[in-house]
Amino acid sequence: GMTVIQILSKDTQDFRQVVQAVAAIESIVQPQDAWSYQAMIDLFEQDSVHLLIAYESAESAAAVQGYCLYQSVFEQAEILRIGTHPDYQRRGLASQIFAQLHLALRDKQVESLLLEVRADNTPAIALYKQQGFEVIHQRKNYYQLNQKPAVDALIMQLTYRDFK
Repeated sequence: GMTVIQILSKDTQDFRQVVQAVAAIESIVQPQDAWSYQAMIDLFEQDSVHLLIAYESAESAAAVQGYCLYQSVFEQAEILRIGTHPDYQRRGLASQIFAQLHLALRDKQVESLLLEVRADNTPAIALYKQQGFEVIHQRKNYYQLNQKPAVDALIMQLTYRDFK
């Protein structure tokens, strides 16, 4: 089947089921600091928070392959979480998700998009640079994991007015 990528309406009947699927992927791809189902549900009480999901058209929307949780306030947006289920990694799905996100944000006149990434997450940084993001700030020793050396956080930004 084809992959469908869309912004999920919070009024959808299976919204909670989809958020559960996203939380399950989070726990696989971000085991150190996965966001819980409840944390995400609470976030969605803010009108500014949106969920973009990728799923197989033949299946229900709960068969989530990838997602992007983001917040959009006036001309600034921020990616809060982005992930792809391990079964669907290395298939260009993240790029497809980004393409949809860029369309949605430019439609809303958003000028810049921010995200935060671990400085040691080389594949993610490479993907973001390929998307046009640049490092604008480095937070020293931001990620503290027990018994492990702390890791810096990179704040990356994409500016949309360059594309208009």
